[in-house]
Amino acid sequence: MADKRQIEFDPDWQERYRSMTATAKEAVARLEPGQRVFIGTGCAEPEELVQALVERANELSDLEIIHLLTKGEARYTAPELANCFRVNSFFIGQNVRGSIQQGQGDYTPIMLSDLPRLFNSGRMPIDAALIQVTPPDRHGRVNLGVSVDIVKSAAENASLVIALVNKQMPFTFGDNLLDINDLDILVPADTPLLQRASKPIHAATDIIAQHIAALIEDGSTIQFGMGRIPGVGRIPQAVMNFLRDKHDLGIHTEMLSDSIIDLLQSGAVTGRNKNIDRGKIVVSFCMGTQKLYDLVDQNPAFCFKPSDYVNDPYIISRN
Repeated sequence: MADKRQIEFDPDWQERYRSMTATAKEAVARLEPGQRVFIGTGCAEPEELVQALVERANELSDLEIIHLLTKGEARYTAPELANCFRVNSFFIGQNVRGSIQQGQGDYTPIMLSDLPRLFNSGRMPIDAALIQVTPPDRHGRVNLGVSVDIVKSAAENASLVIALVNKQMPFTFGDNLLDINDLDILVPADTPLLQRASKPIHAATDIIAQHIAALIEDGSTIQFGMGRIPGVGRIPQAVMNFLRDKHDLGIHTEMLSDSIIDLLQSGAVTGRNKNIDRGKIVVSFCMGTQKLYDLVDQNPAFCFKPSDYVNDPYIISRN
C-alpha cells in the first residue's frame, strides 16, 4: 500500500472566500419552483443541504430532484410532499424504491457511463447541484472526496452549485478536483459523513461467493457492483472474503465498501498485471464506515474517476 501524502489545505479559506459563504438555509433559498436539482451520490450526499431543502417544501412546487443513489432518509419522497418534490433517480435505491413503485417518482434507465454525457450535452440541463467537497487547498481547488461518479459532471454543468465544504470529507486522488471559483455558494461544515456498515452475510451468500471466487484467476482485474439478491444479500461484497489467498489482483470498480479493507491487508491486490492504471485501485465512489474513509484519505493507491471512465465498456475491455 502506498504511503499517504499530506495535502496542504488553506487554513484561511473562510475569510478568503467570505463573499461566497452562507448557511445551508441561506444557500437553498436561491432555489426556485420548477427547477431541476441534482443531489450528490451515496455517502457524500450533503445531508445538511438536503434537510434545508426539505424544510423549504411549502415554498416550492414541481421541483425535480435527480440523483444516482443517496444514503440519506430521502424525506423529499414523503407522500405529503408530492406536490413539492418529484424524484427522478438513475438507480432505484432502497430509500426511493417505495416512492417510485407507487408512481410518485421516476426512474430513468441509463448506463452509468452515459450519464456524464447526458449532462455535458445539455440534454438534461441542471439548474442546481447540491454537492459535498473538502476545504480548498492552497491553490483554490476543492476535492470531491469519496464520490466522483456523476457528481463531477453535474457540478461542471449546473447553473448553480451549492457545496457543503466539510472538513471531514476525505481527500482522494484521481480526476476529482474543482476550482473553488467554479462553485457559487460555500456552506462550511465539520460533520461525519454518512456511513454504510456491512451486514452479516447470509449462509447462501457465502456458498455463492465461494463458487464465484473459485473462477477468479490470479492476476485478474475485478469489479464489485452494487447488486443485491433479496433475502440473500450482497454477493459482490461477499466474494471479497474468499479472494484473500489470490495473487496480483487488480481492481477497477464503480463502488468500494469496507470489504476491500481485509482484501488489501491480505496482500492479494497489487494491480501489477493491469494493462491500464497499473498499480492503482480505480473506483468511482465508495460507501462504508469511517475505517474505509480513513483508508482512502490522501492515499495515492486509490484513483477516483468519473463513471464515464470507470464504467466505459472500452476502458473496461482494456483490462
